[in-house]
Amino acid sequence: MLAAVITLPALPAPPAGAAGAPAPPASASEAELVPGVAPGPAQPWQIDTPDQALAPKVYTPTAAEDAVEPRDADDGTYDPVEYVPIEDAAGKVKCSRRTGPYQRAVEKWLKLKVDGKQSAADCRAIRKFQVKHRIKAANGFAGPVTWATMQLISAKKNPNAKKKCPVRRYRVACVDLNRQLTWVQKGRKVLYGPVPMRSGRVGHATRTGWHRIYWKHKNHWSTIYHSPMPYAQFFSGGQAFHAVYGSIYTIVGSWGCINLRLGDSRKLWGVLKKGDRVYVWGHRHGK
Repeated sequence: MLAAVITLPALPAPPAGAAGAPAPPASASEAELVPGVAPGPAQPWQIDTPDQALAPKVYTPTAAEDAVEPRDADDGTYDPVEYVPIEDAAGKVKCSRRTGPYQRAVEKWLKLKVDGKQSAADCRAIRKFQVKHRIKAANGFAGPVTWATMQLISAKKNPNAKKKCPVRRYRVACVDLNRQLTWVQKGRKVLYGPVPMRSGRVGHATRTGWHRIYWKHKNHWSTIYHSPMPYAQFFSGGQAFHAVYGSIYTIVGSWGCINLRLGDSRKLWGVLKKGDRVYVWGHRHGK
């Protein structure tokens, strides 16, 4: 944290969905600041981008507004589809020779030789797992869908087996950036999840540590990214739990929010209350 920040006239705070920043120094041009775009390297004051630090405009939604449920996702939106290199897809390769972005992690989970290099034996083992869990395309490419499925399987019985999330008498929403999983626990009892998620990308990381749910907005809309944020539950500036109408299984992360599938986000909406605590730890693999 910098010792001091020189403040220019405040920019309007958009109801962002992902993240934000401190005010620029007097030498910077206010007109050059674009919400959601990080300032250049000549501005060493940067801590977060504007959408990460700035909280949305908070108000109390009317009963009529909250009665409107966000639209459902299209069929197939959250299907476990592993996007493979175009060369594999175009050639309809049965067993990929390419090293996937999660190669080492997948090798370790399958108890293969962990060298981070795809082999024929690796591909056969990965493909067998993909077929079993209906991941398409099942061609042995170690991508984010395969890795995320493995993390969820391992965590199902006891997501807090390694005791990374503090056990308290009150509800705690646990956000594991390492495994890209979230759940809610009260004491040692799991009230929700674990479910897969997508956290902030490099440069827009989801902030770690303790937070608190300070605003819930069922039909929130991000004016920065011009996209819906259904069942948004804000816990740190512009960072919130919310659903997305697209795959959460991507190498590139969010703009800081915790992205969830619609059904998971809808259920979490009913579990968490304003004032509930959120604990975030770890580091996201990927970009």
